[in-house]
Amino acid sequence: MKFKTIYTCQKCGFNSPKWLGRCPDCGEWNSFAEEVIQEESKTAKTKKSFTEFSSEITPLKDASAKEEKRTATGISEFDRLTSGGLVDGQITLLAGAPGIGKSTLMLQIASALSKNKKVLYISGEESLEQIASRAKRLKADGENIFLLSETNIQRILEAIKKVAPQVLIIDSIQTVYHPEFNSASGTLSQVRESAGEILRATKPSGIITFILGHVTKDGALAGPKVLEHMVDTVLYFDSDSDNILRILRAHKNRFGSTSEIALFKMTATGLEDVLDASAYFAQTSRSKKIIGRAFSIALEGTRPILTEVQVLTSVTHFPYPRRIATGLDLNRCQMLLAALEKHIGLNLDNKDVYISLTGGTKINDPSLDLAICAAVISSVKDKPISGTSAFIGEVGILGQVAPVPLTERRIKEAARLGMKEIFTPILKETPKVKVEQLEDLYSLSVKL
Repeated sequence: MKFKTIYTCQKCGFNSPKWLGRCPDCGEWNSFAEEVIQEESKTAKTKKSFTEFSSEITPLKDASAKEEKRTATGISEFDRLTSGGLVDGQITLLAGAPGIGKSTLMLQIASALSKNKKVLYISGEESLEQIASRAKRLKADGENIFLLSETNIQRILEAIKKVAPQVLIIDSIQTVYHPEFNSASGTLSQVRESAGEILRATKPSGIITFILGHVTKDGALAGPKVLEHMVDTVLYFDSDSDNILRILRAHKNRFGSTSEIALFKMTATGLEDVLDASAYFAQTSRSKKIIGRAFSIALEGTRPILTEVQVLTSVTHFPYPRRIATGLDLNRCQMLLAALEKHIGLNLDNKDVYISLTGGTKINDPSLDLAICAAVISSVKDKPISGTSAFIGEVGILGQVAPVPLTERRIKEAARLGMKEIFTPILKETPKVKVEQLEDLYSLSVKL
């Protein structure tokens, strides 16, 4: 048995016989780590794969589709995100920054699933006492939950055979190591092989598996991207650890949609569902007119959300005016500001512009364009906007206002929340709501 030393990019998996400062494949700097691997024998005829799928060649018309039976967790936001629940044998990768609530969510899901299934919770980061302390704080029912503090993949596989769980949780994959590899835990080869062993042990048995992973400073999954290709579902926590709001997004889902989001609020007793997202994102009073504030109805997946855009313009003290956007795409905002200057003659040359989306999250829905423009006009001209008005539409660089998908659903949500006036390019008769049709930015400035 021979071994050799290589250097592997921890971002994309590119291999090099020597250390490189910059990866020639993905362009990442300082991403190479030294790893010792076993050289393949010339007489070796077989190679281990992640899965052992094999079948006869069959015409599509003769292949039967199996209806997937789902297991609901009882956590409404998580079940909606996963299109109704989990499928037997489903492997889910849950990624997020340290301290954002991954372990808390997993313990709550374990408690919910343990009512009907046997759960094995394996942690490589915390002791059993720490897990038990969190479970007590969360009031998690641990009657059918089995705990193990272990990082050796071989002992983990032995525990899986011994307990025979129906639900498996690995917290986290970066701490697990394979003793046959000399590289440190968390490196590409360790994470890849450990995840492959878990997949081979759980997939044929129909075990619902959760694999937790950390993310880097730029928000990417720490370790190899190959993990995302191995699992069935990839979920990302999209929030800062110091914000009480937690947004869970599906970046991949073989058993459902990836357009949904789950909203949670971090409390002392764990993560709580945010069922009324509109009430959370638009927290300020809508009973009076305010300068520089406009409302819109964004769409996250199939959920319409009332969003509040706030704009502040002030005389600049810098050679170049500042443009700052929080929760919105800065380039998009700069394009909208240029369109306002060009098409309605709004003077922004000597003004700093600060644009913020309340609620502590990021939304890229183009339906917010019209609300951003309305708030900017309001701030520059010192004209307040009613809190019962909503602006729904996409603004182009030529100043035209275009309709956005599912406008009728957005208007219906606005009416439910008590909005009295809707500005949109589509003229839609709606009870209790006055719809003002807009064609361009000029018509918007006139009606404001």
